[in-house]
Amino acid sequence: MKSLNQWRADEYDNQLAFVSGYGKNLISWLQPQKGEYILDLGCGTGDLTYEISLAEAEVVGMDASPDMIRRAREKFPDIEFMEGDGHQFETNRPYDAVFSNAALHWMRNPRLVVDSIWKSLKPGGRFVAEFGGKGNVQIIVDALEEVVERNTGIRASERNPWYFPSIGEYSYILEQSGFVVRQAYHYDRPTRLVDGEQGIVGWLAHFGGDYFAGISHDEIQKICHETSQIVLPHLWKEDAMYADYKRLRMEAVKPES
Repeated sequence: MKSLNQWRADEYDNQLAFVSGYGKNLISWLQPQKGEYILDLGCGTGDLTYEISLAEAEVVGMDASPDMIRRAREKFPDIEFMEGDGHQFETNRPYDAVFSNAALHWMRNPRLVVDSIWKSLKPGGRFVAEFGGKGNVQIIVDALEEVVERNTGIRASERNPWYFPSIGEYSYILEQSGFVVRQAYHYDRPTRLVDGEQGIVGWLAHFGGDYFAGISHDEIQKICHETSQIVLPHLWKEDAMYADYKRLRMEAVKPES
């Protein structure tokens, strides 16, 4: 299932900088080396692609969104960026590593993704990723789906665009493809949203597009406001809304032989 979400790269940079901000820590797991050839899968507007390049690695950024790639090329003209679908991509030159931050949960067929990553890596190559894990934004999702169904009659759970696996689920998929899982870590990461009590409204505007297909603008606004009111008592802390993020971080290696 291809997500209907429409990425707006400039707003993404302005309001969702936390995505790449948190991702910088993931580069410590990657440990890029000078001269390595690395793919940043689901690179967004390229901030982490650039961070990897500072290690003097040769890095390529790939994203399914043309607008994200356009923005990445504007920001970092010396880095190669290309459009591509993580479910099915190929390379003529195998990578030393594939890196991915906050992207894999948008790719609903993980076996195809893992298979593409496996084929693109050199023997001995590594895969380092972080994405939404089991239970990610569950408070928001439960409230949103309840409100959508009550207001429209749509079976909202069938529109859920995300894949949030457990450590066991994703490790099993990696191992079936031949990977050796070196590290796997599932953790809570409450994430501060901008715009105060309107924080969930903005978050839904960026990430909730699949739920709103065929619904009028006014109805969407009503749904977002009602959802925000439901989650406010659960997610408000001191001075802001904190989305109930739960992340899965993985490191796996393609054996030498």
